[in-house]
Amino acid sequence: MTETIERDLLAESEYVGRLYARLDELRAEKVEQLERTRAQGAVGTFQNMSERDSFATLYEDRIAQLDAVQDRLVFGRLDMAGDQKSPRYIGRIGLSDEELNRMMIDWRATEAAPFYQATARNPRGVRRRRHLMLKGRSVAGIEDDVLDATWLDEGHTHHGEGALMAALREKRTGRMGDIVGTIQAEQDAIIRAQLPGAVVVQGGPGTGKTAVALHRAAFLLYEYRERLKNAGVLIVGPSNSFMRYIERVLPSLGETGVVMSSVGDLYHGLHAVPERDRTVARLKGQLSMAKVIANAVHNRQRLIANPRTVVVEGTRLSVTPKMIKNARERARHTHKPYNEARETFTKVVVGELAEQLRRKLEESAGQSSTNDRSYLPQEVRESYDVRILLNLCWMPMTPAQLVSELFANPHLLAAAAPKLKEAERDALYRRAGSPFTEADVPLLDEAAQLLGDFVDPNVAAHTAAYEADVENAKAALQNMHTMLENAGIDGVITAEQVAGVNQETAAKLSAAERAVVDRTWAYGHIVVDEAQELSPMQWRLLVRRCPMKSFTIVGDIAQTSAASGASSWAQALEPFFGDRFDLEELSVNYRTPAQIADAAVRVAQAAGLRITTPQAVREGDWPPVLTRSTESNLEDTVLVALAQELEYSRGGLQAVIVPQQNLASLRDAVSKKYGQRVGTGSGGLSQDIVVISARESKGLEFDGVLLVEPAQLVAEVDGGVGDLYVAMTRTTQRLHVVHSQELPQGLRA
Repeated sequence: MTETIERDLLAESEYVGRLYARLDELRAEKVEQLERTRAQGAVGTFQNMSERDSFATLYEDRIAQLDAVQDRLVFGRLDMAGDQKSPRYIGRIGLSDEELNRMMIDWRATEAAPFYQATARNPRGVRRRRHLMLKGRSVAGIEDDVLDATWLDEGHTHHGEGALMAALREKRTGRMGDIVGTIQAEQDAIIRAQLPGAVVVQGGPGTGKTAVALHRAAFLLYEYRERLKNAGVLIVGPSNSFMRYIERVLPSLGETGVVMSSVGDLYHGLHAVPERDRTVARLKGQLSMAKVIANAVHNRQRLIANPRTVVVEGTRLSVTPKMIKNARERARHTHKPYNEARETFTKVVVGELAEQLRRKLEESAGQSSTNDRSYLPQEVRESYDVRILLNLCWMPMTPAQLVSELFANPHLLAAAAPKLKEAERDALYRRAGSPFTEADVPLLDEAAQLLGDFVDPNVAAHTAAYEADVENAKAALQNMHTMLENAGIDGVITAEQVAGVNQETAAKLSAAERAVVDRTWAYGHIVVDEAQELSPMQWRLLVRRCPMKSFTIVGDIAQTSAASGASSWAQALEPFFGDRFDLEELSVNYRTPAQIADAAVRVAQAAGLRITTPQAVREGDWPPVLTRSTESNLEDTVLVALAQELEYSRGGLQAVIVPQQNLASLRDAVSKKYGQRVGTGSGGLSQDIVVISARESKGLEFDGVLLVEPAQLVAEVDGGVGDLYVAMTRTTQRLHVVHSQELPQGLRA
């Protein structure tokens, strides 16, 4: 048997070597093509230069893809029944040799599906499924699933720990790894679901929800590339820590053109801070806030109560309330966004004042005056008095300005939100200049939708200058027509291209890069993780980003802790999707050992939560460890417990999850003892000790978790156990609880 194993390992190693050699060849080829393209320089026609830039981008993307898939390039092999004698090797991307003979199948291809879906009951033509465990570019082990019983007698099988179990026992690295080599059948069915519509993936802790969502994004980009390449895919997660944790998964699967954003970064140019006040978060998350923002915009279109006098170039002109009201109604009837409609308002007011000024000038100069008066509207518009009047009645606004002023001025909020109670409006008040929070992001987006673009005077001047350059270029081209025609290039160069020579050339952006900076971008598909935490206003924002309502929504209702989060998927989704969403459920817990998962379930059930109880695949070596402390001795007890846990983890990733009120002090205490080994925030997952809040731990996993003051975690979310449930289930090995307060029900010994 040993000789057979060694022979098979040698054969597989030789084939894997060929695959890596081909990968290196392709990469060298693309690097050479890129260098050759760049060496051409800015020569030739505008069309040639554009084509050169397009090819350079294409080569750069391909090189990035080939670089990203080098780790565990190939992970599977299928031996098929019937006439399909050649084995199918399954890997991260598809590879063919120079003669276009297929060497490896992309895991997303239809031919690769049996690797994940074949069972003994339904082998789908598979005689043997082989898992290849690579270390670097070498085959370190093989693991066989034989689905044809006749192969057992012939010795076509090698058994070991199992690819899945081996992967589960690996040390955490602070970055999420892909599961492409160990996707299970129930996960694969969700990953390969069709694109249209909304798919909700409900699953308890450790069921692989996030991994399924990311692999589904990679599959959709492969299967529907033509449909999605221009629209793109957006992936939304709960925090920057989480986004950093998952950022390498899609590149490792061969996809680099996806937009990834936390809920606090969904409004371009803004990094919002968490909303600590749960009352404020709940109020801002309600759908009724859309009406409040609409009222706030509407109220900025003011009338005047009495006639006013403005002076233009020494001439006194009268502005009546009727004139302003008429201009406002004409602007509103355009149904354009606020800032765009303001142009109509301005044009009407300026036009009437210019006509009034014309009459007065002609009266003073005599009716026979024939002077050109075409300059008068510009004179009126530039008048200081008129500009003050226009801004008083219809001030141009940015979304940030509108939302900031709304919550900093009680009278503005009272006018916009008459249905809110006085205590609720008091809660929403904050000083001008306060940082925007995650709860503000959908309000800013709502305001941006209603306000439209704010035309910066500098941008307007730049645009006017460019348009003048175009007109000059047209005249120049007309004069040079004969010479260009003789040179054979007439009709190739446009006036815009000539004008653009002296403009700063913008870098060519991919669809993903354009989507990031364009608030109105319509994505082809959106993946939402920890979706149970989203408020109705956050859902409103996301549905606006994807009008086709093509979503992959993953989460666990039992883990809801946000003040405006969902208590059911129907409650969260029906206002936006009706009943047009499919609910799928994952039933196996791959991460959390059974002893710890059972304790977490008891805590949730004791609090009255209706939860799914996925079956854990491992019993685990340790039950939860409970250590009592006094409040005054809490820091010392935590440090002693942490030292014990580091001994157990032996190089693994250890998390210390603490209540928000203890975060700063315990982080300082742990950092003082362990120095640079301690990581914090979104960049801390590269260290082997991480001190974070329960909220920051959502979606992450660690070898060990030291959980501090679980009762305080419950108190911080108004008695809910969602954060505690999350914190308990982040570990793959050990859970140690340190507490000075009474333990919540379900955790008590």
